[in-house]
Formats: sequence, structure tokens, C-alpha cells
Amino acid sequence: MSALARTDTSLVGRWWWTVDRWLLSSVIAIAIAGAILAMAASPPVAERMGFDTFHFAKRQIIFIVVSMILMFGVSFLGPRGVRRAAALVTFGAIGLMAMTLVIGTEIKGATRWLHISGFSIQASEFVKPGFAVLSAWLFATRRLDDQFPGYMLVGCLYVLIAGLLLLQPDVGMTLVISAIWAVQFFIAGLPWLLVAVIASLFLGGSVAAYFSFAHVRIRVDRFFDPQAEQGYQVGRALDAFRNGGWSGRGPGEGRVKEVLPDAHADFIFAVVGEEFGLIACLIIVVLFCFVVLRGFSNAAKENDLFVLLAVAGLLTQFALQALINMASTVNLMPPKGMTLPLISYGGSSTLALGFALGMVLALTRYQPGRGGAP
Repeated sequence: MSALARTDTSLVGRWWWTVDRWLLSSVIAIAIAGAILAMAASPPVAERMGFDTFHFAKRQIIFIVVSMILMFGVSFLGPRGVRRAAALVTFGAIGLMAMTLVIGTEIKGATRWLHISGFSIQASEFVKPGFAVLSAWLFATRRLDDQFPGYMLVGCLYVLIAGLLLLQPDVGMTLVISAIWAVQFFIAGLPWLLVAVIASLFLGGSVAAYFSFAHVRIRVDRFFDPQAEQGYQVGRALDAFRNGGWSGRGPGEGRVKEVLPDAHADFIFAVVGEEFGLIACLIIVVLFCFVVLRGFSNAAKENDLFVLLAVAGLLTQFALQALINMASTVNLMPPKGMTLPLISYGGSSTLALGFALGMVLALTRYQPGRGGAP
């Protein structure tokens, strides 16, 4: 029996009886899985790099705890508070992205990291959720007021962010931002002519990325050439899934983490497949699907267009990130270097996802007179 009665009018009491507890529980379950998998996947990587055995595991658990605290805190906000927080984070992240291009650290040919007082920050991770909410507000305001230049402002914001991402370069992140923008524009009711124009721009941009960035061209060529061997990490990941079978080799018994450089990060799903088996992989997929579908279901009940667009953008980001990571691990698409939400190692990604999911929980809380369901 809940310790909080429905008549409890305190801040926590009102939050408890209005937040979607099923959605909240699913996110927490994914976070717990992330903590367990950090312990399973990261020790060999840490030892190869000369760190303490549980260096990455301890750091990731701290990231997850802070992310969950951030998620809970943001989930108490109302729609206006969510918009203000998103604006602050978005413009702050844009400023940091611009600084990254000047004083950032280059890793594997890309300049995405900014080191400040001993901390490494990937500002582009925070621009995704902020952009999703800001663009939703601009689209919704444009629908309510034909004189408001919402479409133009969203377009300018998108071009600015996409330009900064391509200068790093980060094609995968640019595609996610583009998908958020396109989904929201579609839901907001863009004309069919613009649908054709945007589709053409996406197609042209993909072709341009292929010819402009060597790493993109290599990955795509390797993926589509049946005579070419898979990339080293993809090949080892597929071996891991075959070795794991239905039930896995057992916790700590996997071998792929001993040879994969990114076993704790981009390819952690391969560790799941080898040590815990196909069943565990399917459970993780179901959890991700439940979060996305439950969130969209809640948003569809809302009468507020801003809430619908914002939640759609945030969940598009969450779903695409999970889909790209898992699909590239099993060789269904070229590798993109995308983390598995709340599971792969990464402080910036984990904290940004906590912020994003906190806004989803805040915007889908039941508000009498605003629509939705208790």
C-alpha cells in the first residue's frame, strides 16, 4: 500500500499521483540493467588501459545515479518550467559546441569533447533534448498564431545546430537531430510540398556525407560490399551473439569484452548477448519499446500541441539512439558510434538522457483540465 494518500497535497504527493509510474519503473529498470552491465563489460577494458579494474564501472554507476536524480528533479516541473530548462540547456550547449571546435580535444579524427576542470563534456548530447523541446514550442506557437515566424526560427535553429555537428564532424548525431525536426514538423502539419523538399534534402545530405567524410564512406562501403569482411568490432560482436545462444554463457564468462575496444560503450549489447543470451537481449528491447510506446500513448491523450510535439521529439531521440546502437551491433546498418541509452558507458550521454526522460515524465503527468489520463 502506498505511503502517500491520494489526499496528500504536498509537492511529492501531487507528483506521485500524477506521474506515470509504469513509465518511471521501466526507465529505472533500464538504468539498473545499465549498472549491472557496466560491472560485466568494463573491467577488461579498464585493465587494458591501465586503470583500476572497476574504473569505468564505478564512474558509470555514479553517472546513472546522478542521471536518475536529475530525471526525478526535472519531472517535478510544469510545461513552462520544462520550456525554460530546455532553452537554458540548448543555448548553453550551443555555446559549448562552438567552444569545442576551437579548444576541444580531437579523438579519432573528430573534435567532440571539451575538457573543463578535469571533466570531459560532449555538449552535443545535451543539445538533442533541448532542441526537441524548443522546436516543439516554436512549432506549437506558430500553429496558434499565424504571424509568429515559428517555422523560420526552427529552421534557423536546426541549421545552426546541424552545422556545428557537421563541423565536428558527427554525422550520426546530425541524423538524430534531423529526425527530431522532421517528425515534429510532420506532426505539426507541414504541407506536402515541404515533405517532398525535406525528403530530398535528407537524401541529398546523406549522399553528400558519403562523399565528404572518409569514415562514413568506409563504413557504408564495408556494409554494402558482400565480399568485404565486417569491421573488426562488428565481426566480434556477431561471434558473441552466436556464442551466447538463448541463455548466454553466464555472468562474467563472456570473452568478447576482452578483445572489443568499445565493449563497455558502443558494443555493450554484444556483451549482453554473449553473457546473458538472446532472452536478456529481448527483455532489453521490450523495455525500450515499452518506454517509447507508453510515452507516445500518454502524449496522444494530451490537448496541448506543445506537449505532444515535445514528447514526440524526445522519444524519437531515445528510440533512434537505441535502434541505431542495436542495429549496428548486429550488422543491420553501418556502425554510427551511438550509445545504448542508459546502458553504454558515457557521462554526457547518460546525464542528457536523464534530463530528456525527466522532461517526458514532467510533460506526461496528469493535469486536470489539460487532458491526459490519471
